[in-house]
Amino acid sequence: MGRARVLLVASEAVPLVKTGGLADVITALAAVLVEHGVDATILMPAYPAAVERASSLRQVGQLFDDLPGGSGRLLLGTLPGSPVSVLLLDTERFARRSGDPYVDEHGNEYEDNALAFGDLAEVAARICAGQTMVPAPHVVHANDWHAGLVPLLLRVRGITGVGSALTIHNLAFQGNVDMGLAGRLGVPADMLHADGVEFWGKLSFMKAGILCADRITAVSDTYAEEILTPRFGHGLDGLLGSRRDALLAIPNGVDTAVWNPARDTLTARPFSITDMAGKAACKRDLQRQFGLPVEPFAPLLALGSRMTHQKMADVALDALPRLLERHPRLQVVVLGRGDHGYESRFQQLAAEYPARFAVHVGYDEKLAHALHAGADMLLHGTRFEPFGLTPIYAMLYGTIPVASRVGGLCDTVADAGAADAPNESANGVLFDGDGADDMSAAVDRALALFAQTRHWQRLQRNAMQADFSWYGPARKYLRMYADIAPAGARALFEATLMPRASADDDSAATAGWKRA
Repeated sequence: MGRARVLLVASEAVPLVKTGGLADVITALAAVLVEHGVDATILMPAYPAAVERASSLRQVGQLFDDLPGGSGRLLLGTLPGSPVSVLLLDTERFARRSGDPYVDEHGNEYEDNALAFGDLAEVAARICAGQTMVPAPHVVHANDWHAGLVPLLLRVRGITGVGSALTIHNLAFQGNVDMGLAGRLGVPADMLHADGVEFWGKLSFMKAGILCADRITAVSDTYAEEILTPRFGHGLDGLLGSRRDALLAIPNGVDTAVWNPARDTLTARPFSITDMAGKAACKRDLQRQFGLPVEPFAPLLALGSRMTHQKMADVALDALPRLLERHPRLQVVVLGRGDHGYESRFQQLAAEYPARFAVHVGYDEKLAHALHAGADMLLHGTRFEPFGLTPIYAMLYGTIPVASRVGGLCDTVADAGAADAPNESANGVLFDGDGADDMSAAVDRALALFAQTRHWQRLQRNAMQADFSWYGPARKYLRMYADIAPAGARALFEATLMPRASADDDSAATAGWKRA
């Protein structure tokens, strides 16, 4: 009877290339789909790092000499140490991207982003049309703006044998490009208007996907509601409202084989909820790696996200000096990269507080695991948050998040409330607002809880016991695929859900998502 086939189109995937949570999600979702019996393949750019890290790469089929941006070829391989297949689109434009896949060394977006990711969409459409040696999928799953043109190309070319889905991981990034490129990108002239893909005088990749996909998903329950409002809709709330019947909330999961303190080979020592001794060893290791004094009882606050306006880097830079002055034993470690101005200011703070504040600019997977395992608390301020993987990684390692009350964080972090009588089911600290006073008051509250061992240990137990696995989300994706697949393939997707769990089983599998 064959297997259900899904093509996941994305701009990054671990361990090939990672700039944020999108890469984690794509790889974990593909892996869990394969575990369910789906033939899931990732299609992404052949950045030099991706070509270097993928396993068993070989060229498949003919060269493409008429892509929007030029010529290219498809390479087929697998993710290292994984059964997941990966297709890499090798073009001259992607081959030049040896650093960040989206911006140059000065932090400016590459001028050819539109054509580069237009190539990716074009090849995805040709695969769906059966025009390559790669079997056409039953469902193509586009992720974020980089793949936003895929559903449009399927519609305008009459490719009806493939269902299309678009997942919005971050609506703030929309791929708004010069309208003059429409012809090269395959967008017909009759769609270049406000009811089509035109957005404030630009051609919007994200708008194209929202307009044309059979289903649209957002990565948390709260974010799915937020993007229907002007505050979080980034100008697309009206269109999303008109397509509300096609909009689903499917929360992300976490690869608990990778993020598991009891089996993590990237940390100094394993530990678990029943044996937390290893966390103390991980704290010592983190302090040493960042060049801070090894002080077991000093509260250690970590920041591990992009240094951007969205992630409240500006607010943290104002709040942290106040906190360091108010709490003489507080230590701070920062891991991330982003806007160069913010990077410089964090490094300046490290120079001002050399024994208490340390920064690593960049991303390092091993150091990220050390950070989550060794810190006492994670500061995660953000003006909007579609899901929020980083605080979940922290919670799994008994590191308590101090986070903004927005988006997916509302669904995964349960606020402790008053420090002297915290909520029994709490697993973190949430705050409203985007001012330094708001953030520092939340950290003050977390530090007060940290000083009360009994309360703190209960927070850690609650955090580490929550179920953030991919089981529940994967079943939701499979049901969606079954709904949009061509009639002849729906039974294949239905078969991946057998034997059917009861409604009680489903609710138990996803119980960790909505506790706030």
